[in-house]
Order: sequence, then C-alpha cells, then structure tokens
Amino acid sequence: MASTYTTNSGIEKPGDGEQSGTWGDTVNTNMDIIDTLVSGFIQITAGSTSVTLTTTDGSVTAGMNRAIKYVDSGDLGGNCTVTIAPNDQEKLIFVENGLSASRSLIFSQGSGANFTLQAGKQAIIRSDGAGSGAAVSGVLANLEITTLEVTGAAAIDGAATLGSTLAVTGAVTGSSTIQGTTITATTAFVPDASDGAALGTTSLEFSDLYLADGAVISFGDDQDITLTHTADTGLTTNGTFQATTITATGNLVASGTVEPAGDTSTGDNAAIGYTSAEGLILTGQGSTSDITLKNDADETVFTVPTGSTNILFPDASDANTTTGRAQFGTGADAHLRHNGSNFYVYNGTGNTLAYSDTFQFFSVTGSETFAQFNHNSAVTLWYDNAKKFETTTNGVRLSDASSIDLSTPLLSGADHTCTGLTAQMLAGGAISAFDLVCVHTTTGEVVEADASAYATARVIGIAPAAISDTATGTILLQGFIRDDSWSWTTGSTLYLSETAGAMTHTPPSTDGAFVNVVGVALEPDVVYINPSMDVIERA
Repeated sequence: MASTYTTNSGIEKPGDGEQSGTWGDTVNTNMDIIDTLVSGFIQITAGSTSVTLTTTDGSVTAGMNRAIKYVDSGDLGGNCTVTIAPNDQEKLIFVENGLSASRSLIFSQGSGANFTLQAGKQAIIRSDGAGSGAAVSGVLANLEITTLEVTGAAAIDGAATLGSTLAVTGAVTGSSTIQGTTITATTAFVPDASDGAALGTTSLEFSDLYLADGAVISFGDDQDITLTHTADTGLTTNGTFQATTITATGNLVASGTVEPAGDTSTGDNAAIGYTSAEGLILTGQGSTSDITLKNDADETVFTVPTGSTNILFPDASDANTTTGRAQFGTGADAHLRHNGSNFYVYNGTGNTLAYSDTFQFFSVTGSETFAQFNHNSAVTLWYDNAKKFETTTNGVRLSDASSIDLSTPLLSGADHTCTGLTAQMLAGGAISAFDLVCVHTTTGEVVEADASAYATARVIGIAPAAISDTATGTILLQGFIRDDSWSWTTGSTLYLSETAGAMTHTPPSTDGAFVNVVGVALEPDVVYINPSMDVIERA
C-alpha cells in the first residue's frame, strides 16, 4: 500500500508493509518537517511583484516555515502578491514585510479574501485551504484580550475597541482613527512633529473648546505670540490682532495704541482709517453731524456738520471757560469764541500779531469794504463803501469832498489831558507842566518860551506834563488841552506872556517885547493851542 500525506503540512504516512528497511529516512524527513512547522524561519527575497509560497508533500519546503520574512534587492515597483500553494492546505504563519519603498505584501490563496501587510509590519496569518475560493485572513483580527501590556511602541492600523481603560506607558501610534467618548490626557495632547497635525479637518470641525482660567494659547515655533485668558476679565494678546471686521457689543479698550492700516469709505457709519498720505482718518455719518468730539463730561467740543467740510464749535458765554473755545498756549491765555451774538479774539499775554502782504476787511455780505492794508503801499479806509482816507509816499490823502472833523469829541474830557497833534522832543532845560515852549536857536532843544526876547518868543506848542532837563517828553503842537486851575474868558485870544512859559489874556506891553498869539480859550479850563508863526515886536 502506497504512502499518504497529511493534509496541511505534507508529512508522509507510509502504507502498511511499505518502506521496509527505509523507515529511518522517512521518519527523519518528517521530523525535519515538524521542526520547520514548529519553529522554522526563512527569509525569502522577492524578485517580482508576484511570488508563490509552496508546500511540497514529503520534503522540507518554504511554505512549511513557521516564520517567514520577505525582502527585496531593490524597489519592486509595486506591491508584492504572495500566493499560498496549494490552495487546499490550511496554514498558520508568522510573516514580516521587509520590502523597501513602503511596498505592501498581499497574501492570497484563492478567490476569497486577501490579507495585506504594510511595509515594516509583522502579522500572524491563516489560510483556510478552501480550494479555488480559499481566503487568507489575519489571526489577530477582532482580538479580545483581558490584559495587554505593551512595553514599546504600539501601532494600530485599524479600529481598536476597548471595554475598559487603555494604560500606555509609551507612545500609541496609529495610521487610522482613535475613537472614544472621552479621551483624557494627563500631560499633553501633541502631534508627532512640529506642525505635523491639524486639530479637526475641513469637514470634521470641533464644536466647543473649553480652557481653564489663565489658559494661554501659544502660536509659532518659539511661541512668540500668545492669547491669554484673564479670569472674569477677557483675553489679551502680545502681538497684532487683525480682522476684516471687529464687532464689539460693549466697550473696545486698548492698553496701547490702536493703529488702523486702511482707508475709510463713504458708506461707513463710523470708522477710523489711515493712509500714508492722509494719516489718521475719522469718518462718520449722522443726521445732524458726521463727527462729534466730546469731553469726559459728555459736552460737545466740536462737530463736523453732516455732509460738510466745516468744524462747528458750540456757543460760549463770556463767563464760560470750559466749552466752545478754540484755546491756544500752555496756559490757554489766547482763544477764539462766539457767544451767540458776537465773535471774540482774545489774547491775554504779549502781542497779537498777524502777517500778510495784504489785509482786507468787508461787511458780512462782502458787498462793502471797510479797510485795506497793503505791504509797501497804501492803507485805505472806506465809509459806507466810499473811499475816504489813504496813505501815500509823502503822507496821507483825503478823497474828494472828504474832511477831518475836529469837533467837540476831540476836546479834552478830563483835567490835565490833551488831544491833538503831539511830538516827542528833547528838553534843553526843566519845563513845568502846561508851559509854552519854543526851539532853542543853538541847541535845537525845546525850552520854556518867553515874550521878552525874539529868540524865545516863537512858540511851537505846550507841555501837557513836566519834562526834566535833557529828558524827552510830549509837546502838544496843535490841539486841545485842559487844566482845571485855569479861568480863561471863553472865546478870548491867548498870548505868550513875558513870564517864562506862561499864557496871558493880554498881549505884552513892554517896549521890545514880542507879541505871539498861541491859542483861543474854548472854555475857562480848555484851550485850543495853535501857535502863530507871526511874531510882532512891540515899539
């Protein structure tokens, strides 16, 4: 009777009465087969993308090994399919994929399911030996383990379902999804490399994110930008925050500066903008004002009326120093204001200076001219839009039919005052107040006039106040002067007296004295001074 062989491993079973004297060889071969089945290892070099793993009855062949590693001599150019033959043998094999270029091993036995082993991975596979429809599967699929301890790295390519807690002291690496109702991290939840993973995807977004008080979100490889939570207060960042639109339902507070970087547009209700040419831009649109600036008391400082390019200040009363004024200077000692009736220019310190080659003053409608001042040219005055007065190179000029009115308003209104044409002149001796003076024929200085001699009889005016010797003082050359100690006869002619500096009702009577009319008494205490150039010697 001929020998037979075991179905799955090809171990020879000699027939009755067979192999007399050769049993030892058969037994030895079978022992080698068993040894290979139990603990045999072989490394097979795949030369193409399709190879066969064969088991031959009665001899030790590659398909009998317990553990098999596939390698290559270079990239095969594709995944490698390993066909287990024959297709009627059941196999349990430890396999390792050592192919290069991340090529997978695909184990097949028939038209049934195949098993794919990724590059660099190991697995235990089983073929069912079902003939042409045979299938290959992983033995550890749907593995149920009471306790699993992994001291190195654990890579899970498919789904892992745990009925209890998974305790891992090393890293958990997976190429598929890790899913759980709650995933708890005791230290950190990190990607496998810097910038190596995203939190969520474009189609799988997280719902809510909960962070503790004082939490910090850091951005950048060196965490140079942070977003920090302050409990019960808000969020702060140490960098620049940019957004197309920022909507605040409460107050928007900046501890530093707010720097806009774009222009505003006509449709903005209220906006702050910036351009390199215009600088800071404020834009608004309201029913009465486009821009309103207020102080901390909610008082209006100024407004820009709707649709205009004007600045409008509110009215300010004369007593109001807090609103409605455009103030200038560190001490606000100059200002412009309007009190509802009049416009005021006020300067409380120094001079008020205005610079221009031409100044013109007009009526409110612009239809009438009041005055015009021209640089190196005429100063012109108008009355009722008719020119009346104009300066020239040689002095002043009156327009036709114009005159100078020296009526009562020019009279001195108080004691020891004068009105009229005056000059500042140097005194050649002490001059008392209200003394008539003449010009000294030698020094050209003014001295007290005296009708006693021709040299001192030519009166040019009167001193309204005393002048010390060698001092400069005011001389009234022509005009009105008042001294309440006088008691002249109204309308009388007044003459130079033979008493130095004095006036008199009567001309000098001494032979050789000189008569000079110096004025007329308008009132007992008011004299019109107009010295005559005619000096007459009395014989």
